[in-house]
Amino acid sequence: MKKQPSGVRVVNVSGKRKHAIARAAAREGSGVIRINHLLLDYYQPEMSRLKIQEPVIIAGDRASKINIDVQVRGGGIQGQTDATRLVIARALVEFSKDKQLKQEFLTYDRNLLVQDVRRGEPSKPNDSKPRRARQKSYR
Repeated sequence: MKKQPSGVRVVNVSGKRKHAIARAAAREGSGVIRINHLLLDYYQPEMSRLKIQEPVIIAGDRASKINIDVQVRGGGIQGQTDATRLVIARALVEFSKDKQLKQEFLTYDRNLLVQDVRRGEPSKPNDSKPRRARQKSYR
């Protein structure tokens, strides 16, 4: 872990989507975004990259002054994409302390700032699935 020089402001945020957990550290910089030590420009698949870039595009030049390092673990590709998108938007809002930016994110898509808390329903006793009882046969 790198030691930060005194006086450098770092904002830490986290977010979840399904089983994916993302943590981000935002600091002043030149607009570089890294996901698991990989530049956003090289992140695969491309559809995920485009979805992750949404908060950066909405923020515009406000995002060009902030470096964001994201660590994302668990879940699948879609869950990790949504968790990453969430923490990037939260980091931009918290670092800039801009109420207008927060409102723009909420207007565009509420899931940019608010975590989706839906989870799978647990299976019921003596059944292999959560809903719909097994069909009963009398013959």
